[in-house]
Amino acid sequence: MQRLTIDLGKRSYDILIGSGIRNRGGEFLKTVLNPSRVVVVTHPSINRLYGEEVAASFVAQGWATDIIEVPEGESAKNLSQAEKLYDRLLELQCDRKSALVALGGGVIGDLAGFVAATYQRGIPFMQMPTTLLSQVDSSVGGKTAVNHPKGKNIIGAFYQPRMVVADLETLKTLSPKEYRAGLAEIVKYGVISDAKLFEFLETHDKKILNRDHECLSHIVETSCAIKSAVIEKDEREIHYRMILNFGHTLGHAIESLTDYSRFTHGEAVAIGMVRAAELSCSMGKCSKDVPKRLGALLKKLGLPIEMPELDSAAVIESLYHDKKTTDHKIKFVLVKKIGSIEIVDHIPEAEILKVL
Repeated sequence: MQRLTIDLGKRSYDILIGSGIRNRGGEFLKTVLNPSRVVVVTHPSINRLYGEEVAASFVAQGWATDIIEVPEGESAKNLSQAEKLYDRLLELQCDRKSALVALGGGVIGDLAGFVAATYQRGIPFMQMPTTLLSQVDSSVGGKTAVNHPKGKNIIGAFYQPRMVVADLETLKTLSPKEYRAGLAEIVKYGVISDAKLFEFLETHDKKILNRDHECLSHIVETSCAIKSAVIEKDEREIHYRMILNFGHTLGHAIESLTDYSRFTHGEAVAIGMVRAAELSCSMGKCSKDVPKRLGALLKKLGLPIEMPELDSAAVIESLYHDKKTTDHKIKFVLVKKIGSIEIVDHIPEAEILKVL
């Protein structure tokens, strides 16, 4: 088992990465917390696979433990679903010492984290990510949110978990589509910070697609280390943390304009990364080789790179709802070379339209 620590002073916490560690959740949580009650928030499919053994690990510590199921899909990440969770927590008489456990992917982590941040002004929570995307990205860093019809993750809070427990064995049960969605975020880390990681993905694509354990362990740990370093420098995304949004500016617009139903988050980000690289190239920030290499790698990993047919005016309007946008100026994370990026505070609409 690998242990990474995010150093945020009093809000510091560990990321545990290993195989078969999901049934030790209670043991791990006890090292940092003694909750009055534990509530596991998960999807029905995840509950069937892992709910009983995960809940048993908390019961073994002497804690009353309940499981709440949330419907599958990004469409469930909304205020209405959050309200239903508040209702259940009240029914269970949860207090400020109660702890939530997010068992699932990014939707569960974001939703449960948002509810934890806001229920009784904040209760502790633990992340137990079961998808590749959530293990390398959404479970780490304390971004919690729900979606709004006008934009993804518009309503949320920065609220750090007490611990992240990532069991690599849970990746075996992912559909190929969900698995590939996580690979998009790993490619992102290579582009923004680590050229060697990018090259590793290029040369080990077949092993990675076959879910080779050694490859998975390497890319998950490397991705978490990169994100941890970024968060330590800029926890609340004042500026530097925005580099983690490479590909997300347009990716979120694509998700929103297709009602969060046509593309997975990773697929939308893949398309957004290629467009961001092409925008970088058209603005003289990088060579033509960058979008070419990026597109080729994403295709090898089975991810889409072509922009869907969307109304350009609607895309531009959606970009103005992006959380990075200030003073009605669209910000973009652009790439200079693989492993190096730049945050540009104002991209004219005309430049964006060239790559749509």
